[in-house]
Amino acid sequence: MSFGELLGASLLDGLLIGFVYGVAAMGLTLIFGVMDVINLAHGPLIAIGMFFLYGLFTHFGMNPYLAIILVAFAGLLVGIIVYFAAVHRVINAPPLSSLLSTFSVNMIIIGVGTALLSTSAYNVDFKLSSLTIGSNITITGTRLMAAVVAIIVTALLYGFLYRTRAGKYIRAVSNNRQAAELMGIPSTRILALAFGIGTMLAMTAGALIATILPINILAGGTYELKSFVIVVLGGLGNPLGALAGGLVLGLIEGLVPVFMEATWVPVIEFGLFVLILLLMPNGLFGKKRGS
Repeated sequence: MSFGELLGASLLDGLLIGFVYGVAAMGLTLIFGVMDVINLAHGPLIAIGMFFLYGLFTHFGMNPYLAIILVAFAGLLVGIIVYFAAVHRVINAPPLSSLLSTFSVNMIIIGVGTALLSTSAYNVDFKLSSLTIGSNITITGTRLMAAVVAIIVTALLYGFLYRTRAGKYIRAVSNNRQAAELMGIPSTRILALAFGIGTMLAMTAGALIATILPINILAGGTYELKSFVIVVLGGLGNPLGALAGGLVLGLIEGLVPVFMEATWVPVIEFGLFVLILLLMPNGLFGKKRGS
């Protein structure tokens, strides 16, 4: 394989996984944008999505791409339960309260998951035909399908937020909760719905990751950290910016190993994270304060 072909293959791989990263980060940034809560249970919720799909595929023989639909609905339900159990009572408390509350959910999920599943690696042994571009560039079918599903999820989220009454309510509560309540919008139910959708996105991303990479109960933590980097890149509270940030991060992960050791990838990612915080605290695609 020539250098050009290696570069092209790496760029494509990075771009495809970037769509999945974007979906994971959209869940995190949606929750923050609506209720100013940083969800530290995001990583374990991604892991739940991974193992939900693994269980449906392994024990029930479901096609993993059909199983993703069930994972998404389960994520919505799990998110609403977590909201009322751990977030609702501290929604107006100082930020540390919600951090500690979601961190407690994080530790509970990891503890129970480790006890039930250990930290061993699992695989969803499902294959799709590969796509060959040119003579030497091959894209695995599962990675391509994961990107397609991620694009569909993004389009559905955009349509929901901008074309439905519930989506408009979510945006209204995000902009000004008190004014929305005065207009008769039930903010508690809308906040629960927003948290549920954020969790649904996290678990859907976990399910997509399970179709292309080995999983374990602690793997969600890695993607949670990536999500924070992406959210800072795309701008806090900006779901579409999160998708763009995911693509940027995916391209970095694809390009860096071509020129240097893969161990430099997290160094560059978190170096970029710090630079964006220092130079562009609103992110590459975030709105300036007061705009």
